[in-house]
Amino acid sequence: MSNIRHKIHGLTRDIGFPVRRLLPAAAARTVGPFVFFDHMGPVEFDAGTTEGDVRPHPHIGLATVTYLFSGAMMHRDSLGVVQRITPGAVNWMAAGRGIVHSERIPDDIREQKVPVHGLQMWVALPADQEDGAPLFHHYAADEMPDTVVGGARLHVLAGSAFGVSSPVQTASPTLYVAGSTTDGATLEIAAEVQERAVYVVRGEVSLDGERLEAGTLAILEPGAAVTLQAEGETVFMILGGAPLDGPRFVWWNFVSTSRDKIEAAKQAWNARDKSVFPDIPGESEWIPLPTH
Repeated sequence: MSNIRHKIHGLTRDIGFPVRRLLPAAAARTVGPFVFFDHMGPVEFDAGTTEGDVRPHPHIGLATVTYLFSGAMMHRDSLGVVQRITPGAVNWMAAGRGIVHSERIPDDIREQKVPVHGLQMWVALPADQEDGAPLFHHYAADEMPDTVVGGARLHVLAGSAFGVSSPVQTASPTLYVAGSTTDGATLEIAAEVQERAVYVVRGEVSLDGERLEAGTLAILEPGAAVTLQAEGETVFMILGGAPLDGPRFVWWNFVSTSRDKIEAAKQAWNARDKSVFPDIPGESEWIPLPTH
């Protein structure tokens, strides 16, 4: 019997650069607290352009988690935070009742033609933290615990796994691990958290003998340990955690337990209500509310 519940290949779309969306999907809306999963790039951006820049936009009820394999992005938000995001670092932004941020490609990355390649995740905040104050935490790459197990090099980005614990402060039990392997390396993924998934970023792996190609998200059966074996050099992610404390509504950049809160956020953004969505210092652009 397979220990893979679902295989999700996602849909790739061009938003000025290629993005593969894995969550939400028809087969699964969430994995643990993760409600959104985009794989962006790799892509090079031309100097002297704004290609790849994401203008100021709002969030409520979630935490964004950005992780890069190459390139860099410049984060700015309505808290006044200005942070360059670099490979291996973890950037955790909790929107709470409302935050605005932008993500832009630095000039040196454009000029040097460095490919931008990474993952953007959204984690739904627990219901009792949805209306909390927004916050941003940056954790440098060298703060992430690094361990080698069965020939796999592992960076534990959130939660505890493989004998080490991440310093990242999460709102609910969360597991997030970046892994890389050489050919033939094996790794047992324990059933320490209730909901888990494995995503293949590059190369191929097998899970209990079932082959997964790059771009595949495999959602695992609860309670079963699985063995990952690398087919050549691979990069993969392990994600999951405790199930959400109830269903979530997701509309555009808003996540909430309540449709009414999403409607209120839409109205506040349309009205440019700075008591809900303050301006970002140094930014003058914004993304309008979608019409559908």
